[in-house]
Amino acid sequence: MSNQKHNSLLKQFQKGYRQPVQDQPGAPGLQEKLDPQPLDDVTADGKPYKAANKLEGKAALITGADSGIGRAIAILYALEGADLTLTYLPQEEKEVKDVEQRIQAKTRGKTKVVTIAADVRKESVCQDVIKQHMSAHGRLDVLVLNHGTQETNTELPTLPTEQWHNTFDTNLHSFFYFCKAALPNMGPGSSVIFNASINFAVGHPELIDYTATKGAMIALARALSNQVAGDGIRINAVAPGPIWTPLIPATMTKKSKESFGQSVPMGRAGQPIEVATSFVFLASADSSYISGQVFHVNGGVVIN
Repeated sequence: MSNQKHNSLLKQFQKGYRQPVQDQPGAPGLQEKLDPQPLDDVTADGKPYKAANKLEGKAALITGADSGIGRAIAILYALEGADLTLTYLPQEEKEVKDVEQRIQAKTRGKTKVVTIAADVRKESVCQDVIKQHMSAHGRLDVLVLNHGTQETNTELPTLPTEQWHNTFDTNLHSFFYFCKAALPNMGPGSSVIFNASINFAVGHPELIDYTATKGAMIALARALSNQVAGDGIRINAVAPGPIWTPLIPATMTKKSKESFGQSVPMGRAGQPIEVATSFVFLASADSSYISGQVFHVNGGVVIN
């Protein structure tokens, strides 16, 4: 890596850094159009992520793995030795193929990767994804439910009922469908990890429906963790703050884009890798005594 590129990467981790305001025509957004590109496998010291075989021999299913946080999770899991099933929306096929190519290049073709286009709002589709994963890998050690959608709205009376239902179908009901289908295939030492949001705690005024789903998601994780603890299965959630992903230019208002990441104590937006490392920890044996918890990767905002 050249000194110029190294310094450019480090700059994105510095307080006060702002991504240029940019637009995309609605969710889910495409990572290839982001400038600068989100960082998947470079840590805040400017060095490549250093793996330690923490997931060797495991098989993981990651939803929404074509871009943003899901993409970073997929890359780190592969580096840590896991085989993968990655879901994506049909319009994101080019991006998920790019993720697969990057994984194979980084692991020298040692990672088994299955990609599945899936509209996860339908229970039958979620069931089929689990079946395809089990057919391909024969085991399910880690279930990462990362997918989600959001659309801004500044006045509740104008929030379309269809949008409310779509947000819940995507962000919450599908989590129930996946867990219901996955748990019978998971055993002691397995891990389920939800990608939630800081907004369940702070209440984003432009994301009423999205925020409601994230609050319910946390409640689901906590209740389910108590139900399956005796089976040796752990359920946790990660609640990211402002992270540089395609959803930002694709869904946020102009005002929110201009101030993106500046309100947190660290004074910048986070990078996908800064969230993905928590998913590695929660999937590995390092977190064997942790369940029913929420990890707050949010740039220093205190959540009690």
